[in-house]
Amino acid sequence: MPDLVIRNLHANITDTDTEILKGIDLEMSKGEIHAIMGPNGSGKSTLSHVLMGHPGYEVTEGEVMFEGVNLLDMAADERSRAGLFLSFQYPFAVPGVTVANFIRMAVNAHRKGGPDGADNPVRIPEFRKQLMEAMEMLEIDKSMASRSLNDGFSGGEKKRFEILQMAMLKPRLAILDETDSGLDIDALRIVSGGINALMGPDMGTLIITHYQRILDYVQPDRIHVLVDGRIVRSGGAELAKELETTGYAEMANKEAVS
Repeated sequence: MPDLVIRNLHANITDTDTEILKGIDLEMSKGEIHAIMGPNGSGKSTLSHVLMGHPGYEVTEGEVMFEGVNLLDMAADERSRAGLFLSFQYPFAVPGVTVANFIRMAVNAHRKGGPDGADNPVRIPEFRKQLMEAMEMLEIDKSMASRSLNDGFSGGEKKRFEILQMAMLKPRLAILDETDSGLDIDALRIVSGGINALMGPDMGTLIITHYQRILDYVQPDRIHVLVDGRIVRSGGAELAKELETTGYAEMANKEAVS
């Protein structure tokens, strides 16, 4: 049984009749990397937000099961503690909150209410050691830990700090919403290397992207083409190469005809 099962998922912008997702079907398991590719406005980011429980979207039909649990019955913080992680396309700046304090609060939020109902906050020496190791892996200067989160950061720095959070939270399903956008070649290499280093049998990764270039570094097991709120085609890694030749519109037209 796949760990993530999405069946006939429909979603609107909240309090409107504007339907963005029009029947998404997708299955994946931990240990797999899946990529969702599609043009602007196709619903890729909407799908990521719906999976994490963003209040700006309303699910009108379908179901989303993760490890046998219905995600749609859970609040966003509950989904995060259940093992989901979303790397934002446009990370927010949080002036006055340092990188280290933000990540430590997030880690401790995940450690609340253990099996015996007691909280289990991470010890400062343990946290500092893990943070420094993760920053070294992502080639982040350790002095950045004391800076305000994303405040004055470059695009590449913001995306590296998204992967840093992923490294510290150790999710079971990581959803990366256009993590490659705005990255130069060096930053893309570092971010992709971090994703590859964190991958393993206990984590699945769903990469949302416009372009193939990140998939040259992070090899997907499956690619899904999303056009106008629907997955019009799925296939192996070679599908990204085909998209470069055919484009999204032509591929969607071929699928509609067939």
